[in-house]
Amino acid sequence: MVWFKRKLEGIQTSTKDKKETPEGLWYKCPKCQTVVTTEDHIVNFFICERCSFHERIGSEEYFQLFFDDAKYKEIDKKLKSGDPLEFEDTKKYVERIKQTQKKTGLSDAIRTAYGKIDGQDFVIAAMDFSFIGGSLGSVMGEKIARAIDQAIKMEAPFMIISKSGGARMMEAGLSLMQMAKVSAKLNQLSDAKLPYISLLTDPTTGGVTASFAMLGDINIAEPNALIAFAGPRVVKETIGRELPLGFQRSEFVLEHGFLDYIVDRHNLREEVSKSVRMFMN
Repeated sequence: MVWFKRKLEGIQTSTKDKKETPEGLWYKCPKCQTVVTTEDHIVNFFICERCSFHERIGSEEYFQLFFDDAKYKEIDKKLKSGDPLEFEDTKKYVERIKQTQKKTGLSDAIRTAYGKIDGQDFVIAAMDFSFIGGSLGSVMGEKIARAIDQAIKMEAPFMIISKSGGARMMEAGLSLMQMAKVSAKLNQLSDAKLPYISLLTDPTTGGVTASFAMLGDINIAEPNALIAFAGPRVVKETIGRELPLGFQRSEFVLEHGFLDYIVDRHNLREEVSKSVRMFMN
């Protein structure tokens, strides 16, 4: 009898009898390599239970996190980018947009919505990095502007959740104009005596950092988020020097006075709610 020794070499199971492990059942932390079930990872707010690494999440996850009972109404859901410059690099811009929309199910790199946080009306603009790196284009600027108008109409606090690689090169100057446009709209929000909370997540870079992401009445960040204008590699190559440990991470940025505080995602809703109540009372 062959109990403890392989009798035949090679795999004997036929293809039709093989059992495949369904994709998405497990999550492996890219920082510490800890493996947990995807379900547990979601329950833990997409944070590694061992090293507290904050996985990037999209607008839907943030809406679910902040709004009471995860109920909200989206604003300008179908607003899409045009192609006034007829831009083309490795592919036409219009084709890139269509492919990204099909892949992500999003119309552009930001979604705006309103609902309530602890019973208080609240308007949020949340970026999605999966849509061309969360890049700032004319649609993003317009959607933020309209969301600010909605906040003023509702007399509600406003928050932008930034997660962006910067300006969208396919829209050139039209993209850069959005920096001034959004900043001007935030002045209107300030004139209406309504608070603007800026939440910076990984990564917040380029023109977004250089403009409205740093204009909050309160600037908050998630742990270890990259917050910069130019990335560390570009800075290092430009100045020709080694950079300090943790350079441009949220802890470094906080230490140098550009943030008010850093909040773990577990406590994020509670802290934002406290800030809202402080301004509105």
